[in-house]
Amino acid sequence: MDGNGRWATDRGWPRLVGHRKGAERVKQIVMAAPDLGIRWLTVYAFSTENWKRSTEEVLGLMNIFARYIEREADRMAAEGVRMRFIGDREPLNPRLRNLMNSIEERTANLTRLNFTVAINYGGRDEMRRAMQGIAADVAAGILAPADVTDGLISQRLDTSALPDPDLVIRTSGETRISNFLLWQTAYAEYEFIKTLWPDFGPDELAKVVSRFGNRDRRFGGVATG
Repeated sequence: MDGNGRWATDRGWPRLVGHRKGAERVKQIVMAAPDLGIRWLTVYAFSTENWKRSTEEVLGLMNIFARYIEREADRMAAEGVRMRFIGDREPLNPRLRNLMNSIEERTANLTRLNFTVAINYGGRDEMRRAMQGIAADVAAGILAPADVTDGLISQRLDTSALPDPDLVIRTSGETRISNFLLWQTAYAEYEFIKTLWPDFGPDELAKVVSRFGNRDRRFGGVATG
């Protein structure tokens, strides 16, 4: 969800105004996704590298996350949206962690849309944590080296309960992965969109999904027919 800060700066406003606008856009996309046939939606809200930003911006983002969870809990439950979080929660403040745990528990049995938010998430950090756990089990004799398969690695990642992504959309014109779901997106399709996130609405999402439906996904094989 890239481009919030630039969206605000282009209008002469503080960057946090853009982040608040971006949070409003998330609500619209979440509500629109099921009608487009989307059952699994993951948004990249805050990366492990985003701590490098100013203290004011980081604290502002954390407050936006907390307010979003508080304000949207009832709506998501009513709309059948299950909410999960991935990333390292330990550095987050206790209030935010408690809100995250609470909404995960509250929506655990809902199935209309599986909505995942990546907070303090980084693909390399995720794999490092998974590999440390596997290495500890090998050292303890719980696992043998031959037991370390693709499937085992996937089970140890933050996304163990999620399917691998089919489509990754990055807004704002940037054409890089930025440490997002590095293991899981091995065969995902990518769309790099020039639109800044606060301007990326359900109509543009529908167009991207339509284009995705016309792609020939071979997963390393050869086209048939």
